Amino acid sequence: MVTTRRTQQERRAQAEAALLNAAAELVVEHGVRSLTLARVGEQAGYSRGIVTHHFGSKQALIERLARATQAGFVPGLADLPPGLDRLLRLVDGYIGASGSAGTMNRAFLLLWAEAATASELAPIFRERDEAFRSDLRTDVAAGIADGDVRTDIDPDDVAIAVLGQLRGIGLQLLLDPHTVDTARLRHTVTDYWRRVLRAP
Repeated sequence: MVTTRRTQQERRAQAEAALLNAAAELVVEHGVRSLTLARVGEQAGYSRGIVTHHFGSKQALIERLARATQAGFVPGLADLPPGLDRLLRLVDGYIGASGSAGTMNRAFLLLWAEAATASELAPIFRERDEAFRSDLRTDVAAGIADGDVRTDIDPDDVAIAVLGQLRGIGLQLLLDPHTVDTARLRHTVTDYWRRVLRAP
């Protein structure tokens, strides 16, 4: 039997993924206050030194976790040009993915909610929300330029409203998953934004 030795880069990537998964599990099971470099290492089966080597501090770990939990949540959007179609696919895909959200996505929402009262989290999640709103504004502005979106629509207002709606749906799913039928809701919400935004 032939075994292939992993490169240093592959080992590093595997360790980082394991540590981020362990951090997400701790956040979901015990809250962000339970997150220490030592506990993350223990949860992942590594030493605290490895966690420190990869992230340096709890703050850096949380920042990396916030970025990792959002990456690829709605696949396939990067290949689409900005505009109304991409925005509607994002809304539909986000709600659909929320229905089967894994540990990483649940951890993101819990951290996001806690950022309202945790000064060490607030800057991270302000930056993540602004990046999300920026993408949404770009889609609305492109839709206006293409003639697909009404000209009296304000891209900033839409970005704030869509972000708030999607995050709010996610939090409701965390609190009481049986009350939100994402298979039905994704169509309702997508259709709402299509009707509100589409140019006559």
